[in-house]
Amino acid sequence: MMKIEAKNRGTHLDDLLREDGILEETTAKAIKSVLAWQISEQMKKKRMSKMKMAEAMKTSRAQLDRLLDPKSGNVTLATMQKAANAVGKSLRVELV
Repeated sequence: MMKIEAKNRGTHLDDLLREDGILEETTAKAIKSVLAWQISEQMKKKRMSKMKMAEAMKTSRAQLDRLLDPKSGNVTLATMQKAANAVGKSLRVELV
């Protein structure tokens, strides 16, 4: 039986996305998706309805729906901070 030596057969996903010119956009969407999921999970943990969450954030239910929709466009850091505070968390952003 012949053993096949493992070699790099492809590229890293980041390299492919960078080549296609969509790395930043894809990364932003992924981050937004994760944050929306985390907020949603904290709402469930606290048994907080969307109406109560919107009230705590001093915003509309429609704005909250946009924040929780991973496919919906950009959300400001201020809005994400309000959401985090409303579920008893804080938002941490860092450069890596």
